[in-house]
Amino acid sequence: MSNTLPYKEPTKGLVIAAFAAVYIIWGSTYVGIAMAIRSVPPFLMAGLRFFAAGFILYLWCMVKGEKTPPLSSIAKNSFGGVLMLGAGTTSLIWAEQYLPSGLAAVIVASIPFFFVILDKRNWKQNFSNKSIIGGLLVGFIGIVLLFQGKGSLNLHNKQQLLGFVVLLAGSIIWAAGSLYSKYAVSEGSTLVKAAIQMMAAGVAGFILSFVAGEEPGFVWGGITNSSIYAMLYLVFMGSLIGYIAYIWLLSVRPPSLVGTYAYVNPAVAIFLGWLIAGEKITIQQVLALGVILCGVLLVNFSKYKKA
Repeated sequence: MSNTLPYKEPTKGLVIAAFAAVYIIWGSTYVGIAMAIRSVPPFLMAGLRFFAAGFILYLWCMVKGEKTPPLSSIAKNSFGGVLMLGAGTTSLIWAEQYLPSGLAAVIVASIPFFFVILDKRNWKQNFSNKSIIGGLLVGFIGIVLLFQGKGSLNLHNKQQLLGFVVLLAGSIIWAAGSLYSKYAVSEGSTLVKAAIQMMAAGVAGFILSFVAGEEPGFVWGGITNSSIYAMLYLVFMGSLIGYIAYIWLLSVRPPSLVGTYAYVNPAVAIFLGWLIAGEKITIQQVLALGVILCGVLLVNFSKYKKA
């Protein structure tokens, strides 16, 4: 690990505060993203958000006397950042062009399942547990419900269906990147690592924006005040506070427990989407969310019991 000092168990208050950040703040970022991309192309917005947040954090670390880690550690953290943010979160930003923020949050609620499926080190324990297997099946039923009934995913809407596929793939990559970030040994403090990850994701966003041809049709003067405020919120609250809390939690708590932010995020996103963005809340969304979260609870039941 990065620190040579003996491990010290963090205080309960600090852990609770960090969980609150990823529960509540990240839940609100779904609406923030929807507002930001109204006048800023999605890949460019991702690049600006992550690079700005990473650069600000990196400067802060340098002022505080932190050291830049060796190139090997920079490479490892950059790779993790590109997986989690450059692919995972950027897929969410892109998909929200076609999906309501509440529906997008319900899809992302499937992330804890991918933690279980991809965490090879714990396969033997996970797949010998009946509650985990049952939870995976229940979660799959919840995803299927998103395709059924009025107000759910429309199979005949190609853009919405593509948004679902991209977001689901991004969620899988996010889980893979989170596990890589937890298990890959690298030097540097938690803050320096997070800064490197965000800057790498920002560069990835700029590259995607160029490849997608977003710049020619984009006018900087056309950015609305609401998009500017939303981007500032995403940079300072979603990235600097929320993401740092998430990376820190991964270092002190099991990935499956950290992944429980998916319980609360959809509820926060659906409520704020209705309150701020005027999105409709459908019974189908609420039902699918309930089924998915029941599955997630089953997956993690044995871990909660131990805790």
